[in-house]
Amino acid sequence: MDPRCVSIADQLLLIEQELRSLGWWDEVSPSDDALASQTPFCVDTLAFEQWLQWIFLPRMKVILENDLELPHASGIRAMAEEVYRERLREVGRLLDALGAFDRLIGGAN
Repeated sequence: MDPRCVSIADQLLLIEQELRSLGWWDEVSPSDDALASQTPFCVDTLAFEQWLQWIFLPRMKVILENDLELPHASGIRAMAEEVYRERLREVGRLLDALGAFDRLIGGAN
């Protein structure tokens, strides 16, 4: 098991917590078609926060639970900064959580 797994799992929980605190946690899943997008971050079918909830978090959970190889790099914070560039103050804690995830994946503790 990769020694970063526990820290990454904690970071994923913080990301979920921030999505919930922002009121961006949906109870109803997007359509199967929306979730099946092949475009990076599903930008053609989902809002970024939906991608985090319905694609990113579940995929990372599968990776951690099945002890699969972790990604070698992550730039999710940069994408979030672009998406939320008009709301950076409002999403500051979410950006911090995503940045910490990026650093963990990159191996920089």
